[in-house]
Amino acid sequence: MNQRIEQILTFLREDPEDSFMNYALGLEYLKENKTEEAIELFQKILKNEPSYSACYYQLGKVLESLGEVDKAGEIYQKGMEVTKNDPNRKTYMELKEAYNLMMDDFE
Repeated sequence: MNQRIEQILTFLREDPEDSFMNYALGLEYLKENKTEEAIELFQKILKNEPSYSACYYQLGKVLESLGEVDKAGEIYQKGMEVTKNDPNRKTYMELKEAYNLMMDDFE
């Protein structure tokens, strides 16, 4: 097993609901092509902490890569709704761009 995954799992034993650690684990799972595990983690994070904005982008990209365009679109749109009033606007703009590019590709 990947050493980073082992380390993250150790941290998660102490606090299984830590969104940051679960997100990090999801990213590591993606690197290892453990797509389903990553999707489950990203969905869990968004259920427990809907304001975890970076997760919308990653989940949307994974679903998009699997051809789940409708689901990816829903995730991007939810993420845009969550981030639309963020003063930084960076995450909102990334989600909007990902959504628009996906829609252009699948029209």
